[in-house]
Amino acid sequence: MNILGEIQDVVQFFKQNFDYKAAEHCIVLGSGLGAFASHLKIIKEFSFTDIPHFPKPTVVGHSGKVVFGEYQNKKVLVFQGRVHFYEGHSIQKVVLAVRAAKMWGCNKFLITNSAGGLLDGMIPGEFMVIDDHVNLSGQNPLIGPNINELGPRFPDMTSAYNKELTQHLELAIKKETDKYHKGIYVGLTGPTYETPSEVLYFKRQGFGAVGMSTVYETIALRHMGAQVAGLSCITNLGAGLSKHELSHDEVTDTTKKVEKQFIAILKNYLS
Repeated sequence: MNILGEIQDVVQFFKQNFDYKAAEHCIVLGSGLGAFASHLKIIKEFSFTDIPHFPKPTVVGHSGKVVFGEYQNKKVLVFQGRVHFYEGHSIQKVVLAVRAAKMWGCNKFLITNSAGGLLDGMIPGEFMVIDDHVNLSGQNPLIGPNINELGPRFPDMTSAYNKELTQHLELAIKKETDKYHKGIYVGLTGPTYETPSEVLYFKRQGFGAVGMSTVYETIALRHMGAQVAGLSCITNLGAGLSKHELSHDEVTDTTKKVEKQFIAILKNYLS
């Protein structure tokens, strides 16, 4: 089956199993950040494996559930985790979920991730609002014949992250903490963490955080005309910026420590 056909199958699944009228907001929850979904008034939830063409996540911290619920009378679709290109999935599978959500009718997306901090003064457990990204992965979900039903051949990325949604996100964070960051997210394929030399290069370029997700989803969504905001939880400092070696355990430990604050921020955002 072609890409468009797979997206349409997922949309049909959403229409049959959720409310025919699409959720207003869609939130993608990154590594270790999935607990927010339990704070919705859950209407229905499904495992990724229950949904046509969805691959199963293999990374700890990505439970692989789709939750449809309400918060303060707002319909919200939540992806509790995501799949990554480095897991061996095609880039089209990586963006299938958000493409289907947009085709279903969601227009406002909040993409979250766990990331390595690059800016001076960053501390694990802080948050960075993404105001732009740099895609250094060498991959792009729009490579190949353009799917005209999704968007134009050459989509503009001047405002990859919507200014209005980003302002709402900043206000949501300010209600919880005065210490947050705003910066450029640099996306790589992974799964290796970066070398100290790569981190030094990124710092010299003025990048704020580095990670292995988000950029593909944002590109696919902007191709379709969606509004996107991005939020990074800084779970560790880039290689060479701290005295210890990096591990995924540090990522999950940090997200657990900031779980309550992260949930509060998302509630404020939806409010």
